[in-house]
Amino acid sequence: MNKKWECYNNNNEEVERIAKEFNVSKILATILSNKKISKKEDIEKFLNPKRNNFHDPFLMPDMEIAVDRIIKAIETKEKIMIYGDYDVDGITSITVLKQFLADRGIVADTYIPNRLDEGYGLNKKAIEEIAKQNYTLMITVDCGISGIDEVEYANSLGIETIITDHHEQAEIIPNALAVVDAKRKDNKYPFNQLAGVGVVFKLIQAIGFSLELEEKEYLKYLDLVCVGTISDIVPLVDENRVIAKLGLKLVEVTKNLGLKTLLDTVGYKKIDSITISFGVAPRINACGRMGYQEEALNLFLTKDLEEAKEISNKLNEYNKERQDKEKRIFAEAIEKIEKGEKDKSCIILGNENWHHGVIGIVASKVTDMYFKPSILICFEEQGDGKGSGRSIPGFDLHEALTKCDKYIEKFGGHSMAIGITVKKDNFEEFKKQFEEYAKNSDIDKIIPIIYIDEEITLKDINLKAVQELQLLEPFGEGNKMPLFLYKNLRIDSIRALSEGKHLKLTLKDDNMVIDAIGFNMGEYTNDYLIGDKVDIVGNLEINSFNGIDKVQINLKDIRKSY
Repeated sequence: MNKKWECYNNNNEEVERIAKEFNVSKILATILSNKKISKKEDIEKFLNPKRNNFHDPFLMPDMEIAVDRIIKAIETKEKIMIYGDYDVDGITSITVLKQFLADRGIVADTYIPNRLDEGYGLNKKAIEEIAKQNYTLMITVDCGISGIDEVEYANSLGIETIITDHHEQAEIIPNALAVVDAKRKDNKYPFNQLAGVGVVFKLIQAIGFSLELEEKEYLKYLDLVCVGTISDIVPLVDENRVIAKLGLKLVEVTKNLGLKTLLDTVGYKKIDSITISFGVAPRINACGRMGYQEEALNLFLTKDLEEAKEISNKLNEYNKERQDKEKRIFAEAIEKIEKGEKDKSCIILGNENWHHGVIGIVASKVTDMYFKPSILICFEEQGDGKGSGRSIPGFDLHEALTKCDKYIEKFGGHSMAIGITVKKDNFEEFKKQFEEYAKNSDIDKIIPIIYIDEEITLKDINLKAVQELQLLEPFGEGNKMPLFLYKNLRIDSIRALSEGKHLKLTLKDDNMVIDAIGFNMGEYTNDYLIGDKVDIVGNLEINSFNGIDKVQINLKDIRKSY
């Protein structure tokens, strides 16, 4: 697929000032300038965020109401139910709130819906069971903003509900006692991109302020808040960056036995955003995807080392099971697409033997591969279809579904990712309506853009400059690893790795040679030969092998030089 390469217009004067003022390389100064981070206080906050960089939690909608009600529950030893989600964000949210309340003398109970049987969010059957057990206060974490009917049902059963969520609201919000969500239309909180666990962190911070607790009583949970934040792929900017940057330092020395044990099993030498995203998150998410959501929560709550080891081993098994199912579904989806879907503006697929716990991952891969919005749905025996969708920049998937909701039972999410329920009998009509909407949205005119920080040469690259780029960590959504353009490099060697899956190159500029690796780019070995001149775009990274550190380029795109 052709991609557009777009370089930032560098402000050389500003770059020189930043480099001189902060004693950093021109490369790092350029990236900061490109990110519109040029003021002294903004640069200091970005490179070295501190505890006092958090916003006032009481600016969140309904925060004061929520705090007062929870403090009342603490004082009266009221029965509290924490109702959460089954992904990493939800599991960490439950853990943080439960443990914080435990420190205040309240043993709150928890409820996590089974993804396969109940699906996402509040449901009336669960609420009915909660009422039967005489709970009078329910606090939702990482869910609840779309539970209009469910909250009314809870009200009718005598349960007061406090919603903490970070998802988009519908036209109206639930009639709960408090709805703490910075995505509310009346929000005045200065940052509305927190993960669910970030909202929980603001809640316990606010309770801490009201109870005049020491900072450590809520800051000590930043390790789990960081894990949930990075895993939920929210933009790692503003307050999320503060959470992630400070939290990773706590993850390195975490006192959470389950997290520490899981980190020991994943085998990453360095604790960074990559370790969380590719080591921790898939294993925790695999529990929810495969229907074992309680295992992940128990891992973070256990105080027993042997239990932590046993659960961590189970998580590795669940993750392997998830990978196997994902591989099969992906192959079947590609076969369907190639037979007749690839020329459409979007990809809408349904199948009876797909596992709806993993099709979100497959939808993401399909969208990446074809650069089109995709929705994949698994049909169950009773005729319900449950699925997930992923989008591309420039196409708001959540908004699209609000315009195509005639045949939808329910949906939720945001512009780039959604969950959806469509009955099998309505699938074809839904598909037809959505495809028509997508076609009229000119999706075909959206070209994937690679934003390049700077054009450099191999002479500009050295170990010190690449190591300095680590000041920009943690990388993630909203703070991508910097991309560089290199022109007129000669291919010195080229080969495929892992049975043709990956591309390995050595590239030469005058007398300088550098290694390059292109993951999932093995097919390019058919397009290029030794001696070809190429332009490439990629990240700079350090490859450590046999105790020797070498700079290499992680390829993102390649084309012949002209």
